Amino acid sequence: MGFLQPGITGLAAIMAGALAVGAASAETLRLSHNTGDTTTWHKGAERFAELLAEKTGGEIDARVFPNAQLSGGDQMRQAEMVGRGALDLVVTSAINVTPLVPEMAVFSLPYLYADYAQVDATTQGPAADMLEEILREKGIEVLAWGENGFREVTNSVRPIKSPEDMRGLNMRVAGPMYIDVMNALGANPQQMQWGETLTALQQGVVDGQENPIGAVIIPQQVYEVQDHLTAWHYSYDPIFLGISKAKWDSYDPETQEQIRAAAEEAMAYQRDITRQSTEEGIAFLREKGMEVYEPNEAELAAFREATQPAFDQWADKVGTDIVGAFQDAIAEAN
Repeated sequence: MGFLQPGITGLAAIMAGALAVGAASAETLRLSHNTGDTTTWHKGAERFAELLAEKTGGEIDARVFPNAQLSGGDQMRQAEMVGRGALDLVVTSAINVTPLVPEMAVFSLPYLYADYAQVDATTQGPAADMLEEILREKGIEVLAWGENGFREVTNSVRPIKSPEDMRGLNMRVAGPMYIDVMNALGANPQQMQWGETLTALQQGVVDGQENPIGAVIIPQQVYEVQDHLTAWHYSYDPIFLGISKAKWDSYDPETQEQIRAAAEEAMAYQRDITRQSTEEGIAFLREKGMEVYEPNEAELAAFREATQPAFDQWADKVGTDIVGAFQDAIAEAN
């Protein structure tokens, strides 16, 4: 037995060394997203990191950086950085990519969608392929679509029941299209990074903001700095998980399949928890003291009419082929 011991010890050392090398050679990708670490964005990103390690047998994992840390807090720069390979992965919303790809505004055109079935007919169907191809040309491979959600308006001045109620309000907005929408409603839009928004609301620098309930308003505790919410469903905003195309092209087809599978599963999870949180959200916000108003059909029609100029303006920028494809997909969903 004494003669076998050195061999066993040597074999154990070799195996331990191999495991150490394997662990050391695991590739860690950096994933950036816009929002805080309590949001469904972050939960979806963390789920992707877990699934990525699982599906690649530990060869690739991801580290998640919230609040646009890797782009100096600038949520609009993240996609551009992924496109040139300065970042590996991004979870961001369509509206945040419009400075780079104006066509991405198609998802958020005012009152384009009425329900989730219509949304899914575009984000989970062929219509989104047109946008994915444009993003690919910009150096971003879309792996899967998730959800920010239907955007609702909050403020601390008065209830919003009609377009006239928006007049004169200083409103934080996320991107160029929403500047035009707010201008059409007579509000004063101010484009601002999300990381600055809660403080601005608290200090009265802006009166209100617009964001989805389940993905942002509840997890970011907007209800602590805003008094009124109107569930006007005026715009929808998807998120997507994208990877640098240069990084994507460096993987073999099997690895690409594993990465995409992890992304699709993670974003399906993210959509589910976002919709569940949204469904429960109105009652929760009322419990927290917010005054919540749900417009009737006639009131929604007035908002739709008031925002039509912004719709037309951005439909022209997006292009009739893309807008038409989305409208056809929505019609088929009905």
